[in-house]
Amino acid sequence: MSLSQVLRLFAAGAIGCNVAALGLVVAAVRRRGRASSGRGVVNARTAVGVAALLATVATVGSLYLSEVAHLEPCRWCWFQRIAMYPLALVLIVGLLFRDRTVYRYGLPMCVAGAAMSTWHYLLQHFPDLEGATTCSITSPCTVRYAWEFGFVSIPYMAGSVFVLVGALLILSRRRS
Repeated sequence: MSLSQVLRLFAAGAIGCNVAALGLVVAAVRRRGRASSGRGVVNARTAVGVAALLATVATVGSLYLSEVAHLEPCRWCWFQRIAMYPLALVLIVGLLFRDRTVYRYGLPMCVAGAAMSTWHYLLQHFPDLEGATTCSITSPCTVRYAWEFGFVSIPYMAGSVFVLVGALLILSRRRS
């Protein structure tokens, strides 16, 4: 599989994450409007399991892009990795130990990661936002290694995972 095919696959996955997150929000809002039957939109353990899987796939995907495809991560890419890599580990451990409070540790990482992804995506659209000392000359934060479907870049992909994992963790919290 070529790098362009892999990036297209990752971009499709990011759009899938967006659709799933939107679907979860709509289902939760519709559910809230009706009388509660004690069942949630998703099972808490399933939500954490899917969140752990998503974070792990995103971690492996970012390692593939840098170590196999040799795309050099910029400073903001590293910040996003700082949020994603431990998130995968925390969610796996929380799942294995059936920790009903794993959302307390995972949700702040999702919020921070989504914020950093959003800023990085904005830098790609508006390079003038970048300060002179923000990123290096060899790996500028404004470079788009991917621009699939006319709008999906690597920070967009990461942000999509952060948002869906965050939504799953919120739903797991509500139904624990």
